[in-house]
Amino acid sequence: MKIAVCVKQIPDPAVPGSLGGDHTLERSGKLILDDSDAYGVEMALQLVDAAGGGEVTLISMAPNDEVSGLRTALAMGAAKAVLVSDPVLQGSDALSTAKVLAKAVERAGEMDLVLTATESTDGYTGTVPQQVAELLGWPSLTFAKQIETGDGKVKIQRQTEAGYDIVEASLPAVVSVTAGVVEPRYPSFKGIMAAKNKPVDEVSVADLGLDAGQVGWGGARQEITDVRQAEARQAGEKIEDEGDAHEKIVAFLEQLKVI
Repeated sequence: MKIAVCVKQIPDPAVPGSLGGDHTLERSGKLILDDSDAYGVEMALQLVDAAGGGEVTLISMAPNDEVSGLRTALAMGAAKAVLVSDPVLQGSDALSTAKVLAKAVERAGEMDLVLTATESTDGYTGTVPQQVAELLGWPSLTFAKQIETGDGKVKIQRQTEAGYDIVEASLPAVVSVTAGVVEPRYPSFKGIMAAKNKPVDEVSVADLGLDAGQVGWGGARQEITDVRQAEARQAGEKIEDEGDAHEKIVAFLEQLKVI
């Protein structure tokens, strides 16, 4: 079984982030593997083991040819990676990101399955997995807490507020994995050393056959015009119950036009 896992390399959440002059998150320093994506990597490795063979390929988009986060996932057991790094990607929105990832998946070769997180820790749009599936023309299954493959199909337990649903689709497919459903393995020393020599295919936007105007600020369908600190939370109004508290509460809600 051949599985691609989309992994994002992000600034360390433990370090206070900063914004650049264009109001986007500063990503010039060392980037780490998003914790949310570690679950997808682990799930992929387990599926390959259950299938009796195959390999896991990482797909990532990051600035400055950054591979630190990729090396972590390679040390876990992934076989290789495709890294898209290009200055024209600066300012890419979710759809532009999905275009790049979908093309990178195609470049990686024939795949049975693509796994992603449900959303990234530094973006939280939650839309990229479905967009990648649409661009590839594959079924999209979301919020998987368990995945099984066989007979050309993938079956998942889709996590819901009430429990889970059983959802099935034909392969190839794109599946987003819910955080916390598996325990990501710790890279061994042997794995860390081996990861240094595993192939990382570093490509540009042009290598993927995309026009620069389709990605980055040129292709973005949103514009960040201003960023400001949230207003400090103010103290609420206290109501003393002297037998008419309910009337005061109703009057307050009417003032807010809640009722």
